[in-house]
Amino acid sequence: MTKIIGLTGGIGSGKTTVARLFQNKGIPVYIADEEARKIMALPETVQKVASLFGEEVLKENKLNRKQLGQVVFNDPSKLKMLNELIHPLVAAHFYKWIQIHNSFPFVIKESAILFESESYKNCDKIILVIAPEEERIKRVMQRDQLTKEAVLQRIKNQLSDEEKIVKSDFVIKNENLKETSKKISDILKFLSNLYQKNLIVNIWLILLTVKC
Repeated sequence: MTKIIGLTGGIGSGKTTVARLFQNKGIPVYIADEEARKIMALPETVQKVASLFGEEVLKENKLNRKQLGQVVFNDPSKLKMLNELIHPLVAAHFYKWIQIHNSFPFVIKESAILFESESYKNCDKIILVIAPEEERIKRVMQRDQLTKEAVLQRIKNQLSDEEKIVKSDFVIKNENLKETSKKISDILKFLSNLYQKNLIVNIWLILLTVKC
């Protein structure tokens, strides 16, 4: 059975960059945030979101992501409502995706809210990406054209790194690309050795059972 390796990190930690580095090494990576954006662009999803939060989150019959962010990230109850709508749709899509990649010993599932959504419970190992808060704030301000206050509000809505570290199997300090790449190689070596051995043992047991 294909193992699921969860990959997560706070906003601006660089988890998507890390995900791309894993992809470059030939590992199938499911980027939940990207798939969620695609799902949220579907007409039926747009209608459901508008029914929850009002027409103010729409612009020319499409979701105004910036406006939606202002609504949900300033109200935990509304953020919870949005996650409860989108998360099951992403989970169903991931289930179909992993069936396509079930010949691999393991795949990686990248998700910003892996712990908050409790989907980490379905993962065999967890990789956490962390970075200094000031660097995270700077990255997100440049990337999303947000104010520092808006970024801090989004960070506040996520679990702290300290809370995530105790639940993670691997931690990548994403401050230096060279060091990050080395850490990824070390993790891949460990996972490959672990799950390739498990695969060989499982095949041996199957053959033994058939022979008996």
